Amino acid sequence: MTSNETLRSLPLPPGTFGLPVIGETLSFLRDADFNDKRNQKYGLVYKTNIFGQRTVMMSGAEANRFLFTHDNSYFSATWPYSTRTLLGPQSLATQSGNEHTSRRRLMAQAFLPKAIAGYLPGMEQLTHRYLKQWETLGEMTWYPELRTYMFDIASILLIGTETGSETAYLSQIFKTWCEGLFSIPINLPWTPFGKALRCRTLLLEKIEEIVRRRQQETEPKNDALGLLLAAKDEDGNGLTLDELKDQVLLLLFAGHETLTSSLSSFCLLLAQHPQVITKLREEQEKVGFTGSLTMEMLKEMTYLEQVIKEVLRLIPPVGGGFRRVVQSCEFNDYQIPEGWMVWYQINTTHQDSSIYPNPKEFDPDRFSAERVEEKQKPFGFIPFGGGARECVGKAFAMLVLRVFGTHLVQGYDWELLPDQNLELVTVPTPSPRDGLRVKFNRRG
Repeated sequence: MTSNETLRSLPLPPGTFGLPVIGETLSFLRDADFNDKRNQKYGLVYKTNIFGQRTVMMSGAEANRFLFTHDNSYFSATWPYSTRTLLGPQSLATQSGNEHTSRRRLMAQAFLPKAIAGYLPGMEQLTHRYLKQWETLGEMTWYPELRTYMFDIASILLIGTETGSETAYLSQIFKTWCEGLFSIPINLPWTPFGKALRCRTLLLEKIEEIVRRRQQETEPKNDALGLLLAAKDEDGNGLTLDELKDQVLLLLFAGHETLTSSLSSFCLLLAQHPQVITKLREEQEKVGFTGSLTMEMLKEMTYLEQVIKEVLRLIPPVGGGFRRVVQSCEFNDYQIPEGWMVWYQINTTHQDSSIYPNPKEFDPDRFSAERVEEKQKPFGFIPFGGGARECVGKAFAMLVLRVFGTHLVQGYDWELLPDQNLELVTVPTPSPRDGLRVKFNRRG
């Protein structure tokens, strides 16, 4: 370990803090090339000030390895003030140390292989319903439709809401709440943060209603909320109502916001690469898929998994993650001071040409058994984060992408409509600027 004197003598990373108070937050939120420009100017480690915090930006597999292997020693998970406030103090995302470990263990039960297999029939049913609905539309703006579909999947399968008006109401408030997650925390009625705070109150009221209804049920369900309701700590105490509400809010957020982004990227990239759709259909014929899926059948669809991984590499649904520096440390001969934040970059890691040749190209074969490019460097492929805080719902996310991808490709054709802006808006999660306008119809 570097001594304190040696640490203090090391330089801070290069970079600038920008304006007083807000620093470079506006550029960070609005400029899709914010990081690329600074990487070119300063290298893969630089300093800035975002969300009112002095922050070190770190990119690449080596930086990820350093960060993830020192979680809970040099670093503690954190989020900007706006995100922490909107997720809530009892949320798994904002907990750390032993509290996080015990709550994560509890939440993980909802995503064990047996639980995941239990979600499959309901997921297929909802997917069929939405595909038929879109077929009747013919032409549509797909992103908002995918958001509603995904919200139904998350709320019905994970917390057992009733379909229809309940999820439609929740989905709309959720959109405004999400828009404030990464914003300047000024609480005024017209600011994104102020609007999002009001939506948090409405969401928690609705979630409380759902939780109380579920507590009255005589037949407990085996979904994520059912497991949280039944959970007890070492002393035999269950979760408090406030804690349940924050955890359900996180389940709904994690279960639909990032997945909506990935589904839309899947649809966009496949529309641009029809040869990939052809290969997926050939694989479906080979494994004998005719309309109903089993977990075994999904395991056999190895090319589908390669396609999904390449979608997640090229357009990761989350750009990176925050950590708070709890003990000053050194990385790449720079001092990383205690009290600062660190932001690790998923995007930049996935664009590293020493891991992924021609990184801007959509090439699912880079994940084939012959090439396994992602295995060349530890932490070189991190769409779900890494280390002790890797996304707890990763298996659920992969199941959604597989089920949706399989049924979409088997039964439907879609093409991008002309004259639309496909540039990605990146905050809070990547989505095409004009909402992905398509012509959609049943095959043959």
